[in-house]
Amino acid sequence: MNAVKTLVIGTGGREHALALALSQDPSVTEVHAAPGNPGIAAVATLHEVDPMSGSSVADLAVALGVDLVVVGPEAPLVAGVADAVRDQGIAVFGPSGAAARLEGSKAFSKGVMEAAGVPTAGSRTCTTPDEVAAALDEFGAPYVVKDDALAAGKGVVVTRDRDEALAHAAGCDRVVVEEFLDGPEVSVFAICDGTTAYALQPAQDFKRIFDGGRGPNTGGMGSYTPLAWAQPDLAAVTLEQVVRPTLAEMGDRGTPFVGCLYVGLALTDKGPRVIEFNVRFGDPDIQPVLAVLDSPLGELLAAAAVGRLSHVPAPVFRDEAAVTVVLASAGYPESSSKGDVITGADLAEQRDGVDVIHAGTALAGDDLVTAGGRVLAVRAVGADVATARATAYAAADLVTFPGMQRRSDIAAEPLGVVEGASLR
Repeated sequence: MNAVKTLVIGTGGREHALALALSQDPSVTEVHAAPGNPGIAAVATLHEVDPMSGSSVADLAVALGVDLVVVGPEAPLVAGVADAVRDQGIAVFGPSGAAARLEGSKAFSKGVMEAAGVPTAGSRTCTTPDEVAAALDEFGAPYVVKDDALAAGKGVVVTRDRDEALAHAAGCDRVVVEEFLDGPEVSVFAICDGTTAYALQPAQDFKRIFDGGRGPNTGGMGSYTPLAWAQPDLAAVTLEQVVRPTLAEMGDRGTPFVGCLYVGLALTDKGPRVIEFNVRFGDPDIQPVLAVLDSPLGELLAAAAVGRLSHVPAPVFRDEAAVTVVLASAGYPESSSKGDVITGADLAEQRDGVDVIHAGTALAGDDLVTAGGRVLAVRAVGADVATARATAYAAADLVTFPGMQRRSDIAAEPLGVVEGASLR
């Protein structure tokens, strides 16, 4: 592959993990990021930009002379930032604004799944309280109510309390009410070029704030891979039953999907069923996957961006495990505390097999401080899940800041913990 100069758009842990993996790819000559964060600055050159402004991102990409732009977060993708960059003749890993509706609208996503024959939960799209009430009665408890719009991973309520479900719906303009899918939840990421797709190794993400799958949904409090308890052909099955039919349907609609299609699955007793689509890598669940990826990431993303994914080898993974533990600020997920001094992150990163991934951090003079809900993620690689888990938690013990929150059961036994079944 030719040498590639890359620009990663975003500020969070996903973007730090992507920039770190790209910096380790011999074919990638330069890594730039905008706006970035203090952790990304260690592996990329940072630039100021409004990530929601397509023209600003495109102008920066042209000025830097980059070959590939990787748009990390969902909001810029839904806003059409990738379109503005493509209009300048620069390759982009990330879907068009039209294709990004797969995440931007739950109702649109369910319509695509239905047309493509993708196995998923039954659902009703509702705009009035009466419609919501009828849908709740149709599907019964546990109730699943999803905000139709972008909600940063926190727009879903799963509850046995009908009043709580109704209250959540009342706070949204439009919702999708679904039947509850009973089974462990798994993340599968597919790298897509519009027609061809390669699946990455599955991971599991722990969504709720407290141990045992209790409390409100968050953007993710930790993750790990591989999943020894899942069916060994899960990635292949997901490609065949979900990703390829979806790509075909999107192509038929004139909106080919180029980028990462995140498939959130429930492994039910009737087989894998799709909970949701996202149009970008998940955070933190992509972090352990990238830690054990043995293929050059830049080659995969660049090939997908120009419709030549079939010309490069499918991704392969090392026979190792990786675990990520998220450290969140006080008040998260309802709010976040900013400006709290973080200590010990440098000590944690000195541990063998450990990376400290920055998400919501900033610099205040010489101090590293909190600047968001999910502050840092401590990621560790080991020979197996137990070893990686022990290493991650030992390193995480070195990091402190006022009000820090973390779960103590990421990747703990039983490995098939069912997050969705622990209801409020």
